[in-house]
Amino acid sequence: MTVDTVVAPTIHPELLSAFSQDEFNSHVMTTYGRFNLALVKGEGCTVWDSNGKAYLDFVAGIATCTLGHAHPAVVEAVMAQINTLTHVSNLYYVPVQGELAKWLVDHSCADRVFFCNSGAEANEGAIKLARKYAHTVLKITEPVILTAQASFHGRTLATVTATGQPKYHKNFAPLIPGFHYVPYNDFGAIESAITELDGRVAAIMLEPLQGEGGVNPGQVEYFQQVRKLCDQRGILLILDEVQVGMGRSGKYWGYEQLGIEPDIFTSAKGLGGGIPIGATLCKQSCNVFEPGDHASTYGGNPFVCAVALAVCQTLERENILANVQARGEQLRAGLQQLATKYPMISDVRGWGLINGLELQADSKTNAIDLVKAAMELGLLLVPAGVKVVRFVPPLIVSAAEIDRAVSILDRVLAAI
Repeated sequence: MTVDTVVAPTIHPELLSAFSQDEFNSHVMTTYGRFNLALVKGEGCTVWDSNGKAYLDFVAGIATCTLGHAHPAVVEAVMAQINTLTHVSNLYYVPVQGELAKWLVDHSCADRVFFCNSGAEANEGAIKLARKYAHTVLKITEPVILTAQASFHGRTLATVTATGQPKYHKNFAPLIPGFHYVPYNDFGAIESAITELDGRVAAIMLEPLQGEGGVNPGQVEYFQQVRKLCDQRGILLILDEVQVGMGRSGKYWGYEQLGIEPDIFTSAKGLGGGIPIGATLCKQSCNVFEPGDHASTYGGNPFVCAVALAVCQTLERENILANVQARGEQLRAGLQQLATKYPMISDVRGWGLINGLELQADSKTNAIDLVKAAMELGLLLVPAGVKVVRFVPPLIVSAAEIDRAVSILDRVLAAI
């Protein structure tokens, strides 16, 4: 269904009257540059604001709402588990946590899973695992992890340090030692860094496709060279799959697009379809954590695991990866047509349903301008840097909704 044909839902008056931007801003820390929009209801790929206006949602909570909004499988899992058992400590066995871990292991190269609450926490777990491996196996006393420029790995002190973007570091010094940045998709830079650091490199941490950094896909040859180098040197390869994993690339995991397997990788965002959950996954060869090394109070509790398992099983049962591949090709084709029509567009790139439209560097128009103009016409998009607009709709998006999104963007570009 397109936005035009979706029947507006009943929006209860209390949802409309309770919202006041001034009151909100007087109580909530202003850590976000929020748009002038309050969303109160969602169904499928459509959301409604507090005025009852419908929007086609190509943000999906920033690549998080895997099955869209109010998907029956998610609703059923939420209701069933919340009425059974919400939370217990990891001092005890949580059967559904084991079921979810088994699904993830069966559908990836991993042997073990640690559950947490977010992508940043998942990456923290990966960093800790790599550091312990460095100390206990590689015998490196001051280990260094290589990460890429323009990367994004989270907002905690360790993960913001791992993030290779200085704008995220400003005013948070002293940062965590043990990280070194190299250009993305540049194998020579990896080799030079390893030589320069003289035996201290314990791991290389990369995104298969850089999301926040501008929707930059990894090059197959580069990642295969990095994998071979890691094997030769005994270095761990960590892949941050927080944004690109869980089917968004058209495969379950972004590393499958590159023809390699990581030693450690992370997941969050789409794993829970909107319910907060993260996971650090690894091969047995680097599974050096022991009781007491790492923990999370809420990590892997019955509620979040039941919902995440429902998301995983629905992806598989309904063959949603086929839809991701088809709709991704359709979206890129539509965006390419717009690029031919409008010279201000310099590039269209991506995998599956994570795609970027880049504007010419000398264009007076920025990504945020397109996002705001599209919002006025009922399409939600998200920037990925100053000049890149990101398209990350729910993985259940239809052909008609893709056409609708491209049509709205065409109108936006024509007006500009």
